[in-house]
Amino acid sequence: MPDPSRTRDYRIDFLRGLALIMIFINHIPDTVLGAYTSRNFGFSDAAEAFVLLSGISAGLAYSPLRRKRSEDGSIFGPWSRAFTLWWVQALVVLCIYLMIAATLNWPGVAEMAAERNVAPVLDDPAGLLAPLLILTHQFNCADILPLYILLLLAAPGLIAVGWRWPLLLLVGSGLLWAYVGWYAVNLRTWPTDHEWFFNPLSWQFLFVVGLLIGLAKSRNQQWLPIRAWIAVAAVICLVASAAWMQVPSIADRGYEILAQWQERFGAPQVMISFDKTYLAPLRVLHIFVLAYALAAWPLLHKIAQSRHVAAIVVLGRNALPAFAAGSILGYLIQIIRISYLTTPPVDILLIGVGMNIMLLVALLNDRRKRRGRPLVTSHAGH
Repeated sequence: MPDPSRTRDYRIDFLRGLALIMIFINHIPDTVLGAYTSRNFGFSDAAEAFVLLSGISAGLAYSPLRRKRSEDGSIFGPWSRAFTLWWVQALVVLCIYLMIAATLNWPGVAEMAAERNVAPVLDDPAGLLAPLLILTHQFNCADILPLYILLLLAAPGLIAVGWRWPLLLLVGSGLLWAYVGWYAVNLRTWPTDHEWFFNPLSWQFLFVVGLLIGLAKSRNQQWLPIRAWIAVAAVICLVASAAWMQVPSIADRGYEILAQWQERFGAPQVMISFDKTYLAPLRVLHIFVLAYALAAWPLLHKIAQSRHVAAIVVLGRNALPAFAAGSILGYLIQIIRISYLTTPPVDILLIGVGMNIMLLVALLNDRRKRRGRPLVTSHAGH
């Protein structure tokens, strides 16, 4: 029997590649393609998928079984990965800062800098250098890597508990998520007194669930059994959420029901909304239902291994360099759009060029990995 910790699951790469594409499109607001990403057809979006898949990859990559078979059996492998993410994040924010600074006098760029939290760095570059490096000041649409860095720093402890007592870790993580959402507990930013957009205390729940799935998979176990009736129920939930997002009358009735629940149970607004910072329950429910439906779909294996989606798989296999390139290109395209006349065909052209550049970066990294000299290392085997 093949070692599951060394057998690549192309579904992870394929779905992560799709998530990267949708995140890239969503970070460029008001484009014609933005109406066709997953956030328009469900309560969650590509960010939830990305974090859940990252947890699965981490569980597979840093499984104790895998460490026993590797030359470096250190439990602190996630810390090395976190350092890689840190310097990539530093490079991304430096590029964004330089682009905004160079085009600040162009029409609309100053307003964009204010909206995306870049303006404080333009006003005081020296004073904001330390906050940027320690992740307490973040640019909008370039703030998911700081979340992932914190999660990886916690990963050795999470893996140690999850390997021995998975239910304990799941319950503890879920209780923390519920408490944080109910009482609106978040990390503060510095020196500007705001909150993290991706609240690590909330988003850890998705990562932990993914981590437990990955750890179980490394043991060649199914974390949740696949049952046809559950899969059918999951699909029904997905159709209902898509109808909510697309049919105004259904959405109005849904919001009425949520308001009634809030009044009856005295729940805070975040718990009956689609709040992203605190990972509202409906967002969690949707991404879990979506993940189950996809896991139960046998055709997904065949699709993920098809040559027709090879480009998407390459993106997912080289997620970090592709994501970094997409973060920078997203800002560049937004500068071009707000400074010059843009039309739907131009938007499609710019996004298409951006995705091809992301793919080129991923291909270069993939080629260097095969030669043993990656531009940016990925999780081993995943």
